[in-house]
Amino acid sequence: MLFGQSVFQSVLTRLKEERGEEEAEETEASFRIKGLGMGFVAPTDEGQALAAIGTEAYLAFLPELPEFDLPLTEAEEPKSAPQIPAHLLRLTEKEIAEELAITAVDTEATLAEKRRQFAKTNHPDGFAPEFRDNANIRMKTANLLIDTAIKGLFWR
Repeated sequence: MLFGQSVFQSVLTRLKEERGEEEAEETEASFRIKGLGMGFVAPTDEGQALAAIGTEAYLAFLPELPEFDLPLTEAEEPKSAPQIPAHLLRLTEKEIAEELAITAVDTEATLAEKRRQFAKTNHPDGFAPEFRDNANIRMKTANLLIDTAIKGLFWR
């Protein structure tokens, strides 16, 4: 093995020396495929040649597809004011306490579960920006009620 060469490279070097330089060059050239250096050239129905590379050759021979009415994009659709969900209009402490249904027998684990369930339907990140203020008020009130109930557990 020569320095700086892998075993494979050293074997190739030795084989070249045994066959001679002329045969080695001829062997290398025989592995090349000639004539495919150009792109794919396909005749069309009109008789003109269409040179295509990659998927263009495939797409050139596809039949014409019928045009469909595409749905309107957001920019084209008429804008209507989004309606606020009904539960976001219940902002009083009494209404939120009724939804949470906190009882004297609730444990810290059940209160934590009630907080998670309430947050799933009322978290401000789940609403449009114009409704987030109401969602914030509901979440703050619910957190206050649940935190007060948890604090009450320790004073019993």
